[in-house]
Amino acid sequence: MDVPSLMAGLALILVFAKVSGHLAAKLGQPAVLGELLAGVVLGNLGLFGYGGLEGLSHHAGIETLAELGVIVLLFEVGLESTIGGMLEVGLSSLVVAGLGVITPFALGFLAGRLLLPDASAYVCVFLGATLTATSVGITARVLKDLGRSGSVEARIILGAAVIDDLLGLVILAVVVGLLEAERTAAPSALGIALVSGKALGFLAGALALGVWLSPRMFRVASRLEAAHVLLAIGLSFCFLLAYLATRLGLAPIVGAFAAGLVLEATHYEGLTAKGEHDLTEALRPISSFLVPIFFVLMGIRVELRSFVDPGVLLVAGALCAAAVLGKQACAAGVIGVPGADRLSVGIGMIPRGEVGLIFASVGQKLQSQGQPVVTPALYSAIVIMVIITTLLTPPALKWSLGRGARAQPTV
Repeated sequence: MDVPSLMAGLALILVFAKVSGHLAAKLGQPAVLGELLAGVVLGNLGLFGYGGLEGLSHHAGIETLAELGVIVLLFEVGLESTIGGMLEVGLSSLVVAGLGVITPFALGFLAGRLLLPDASAYVCVFLGATLTATSVGITARVLKDLGRSGSVEARIILGAAVIDDLLGLVILAVVVGLLEAERTAAPSALGIALVSGKALGFLAGALALGVWLSPRMFRVASRLEAAHVLLAIGLSFCFLLAYLATRLGLAPIVGAFAAGLVLEATHYEGLTAKGEHDLTEALRPISSFLVPIFFVLMGIRVELRSFVDPGVLLVAGALCAAAVLGKQACAAGVIGVPGADRLSVGIGMIPRGEVGLIFASVGQKLQSQGQPVVTPALYSAIVIMVIITTLLTPPALKWSLGRGARAQPTV
């Protein structure tokens, strides 16, 4: 590994990430969007005669740090929810989540079949998978800024978004497993069932093990006289489940999400009582370093040259339509909640943000029939979809929640 070039690359990436994130926040947009666009600028300086940064997109050290950033990010997403919280979101959130996965997946698959007739079925499946998850962070930030975090719509949206992430990761795990199986033989119906069972079995087993192990693990850790024990043990648990996921042929982010999901504040009260920071807070400095590297790298890999290709723009437009329309089906799932605004629920589920980019990055590394599942051109189309859905949601949700003069019920 070329360490000097790694240090220079990190210095450039981190400065660009923070400045662009600041500018995005000033414009009322999530910082992740600024980080992504900063990467697009860095990765396409060659169009303006400067090609000195071409090595960043495939630098081994930067790729490794970006991979760790994704794992930490999904660990954080898991920490923001709990198993108990998922069980308490109610039937409405569950139905909204189900419709929010099935409909965009079907529309994304159909778009791939119609516009990419020569592509493998796995490409179409992967396109559908990138549309399933909802960016919890983006929607939560908008609701907080509007002072509507306590509304019934917010409760339904955020609960459904967490379930969406879980279901999306299961789909991703199944697709990755099928592509691994394709190397030896064409997957059969039995093979698909086995891969699906393995993915669900791992999640169920990881959650069950975590619920049993977590309180005991932190009880022992609370006896250690050392600094930052909570952070070390929490990250160790995250990396362990991420490793076990890879051993089973699943994406490591599946294990990282499961690790965050089972770790609850009540499990490590002994450590916080000794003055340790809450795990989410303790993780923030590491996250603020690693996660922007991932988003900037994802932007660097966008090829602006492909945007002049009508085919890429057509696929991007179809994905945007599938992303928006697919989540509007969620409105039909709002049941048993008097006074809830169905339109606002559908709009709140639109942004794909970081999870869509994570799926796309995984697809770049997978192959089907000797070809990448996500080509550079297709990756660029997915990035366009992520940017548009991210930009669309804040003003649309603000209009939807603010229309009319009726009082909003709260919980």
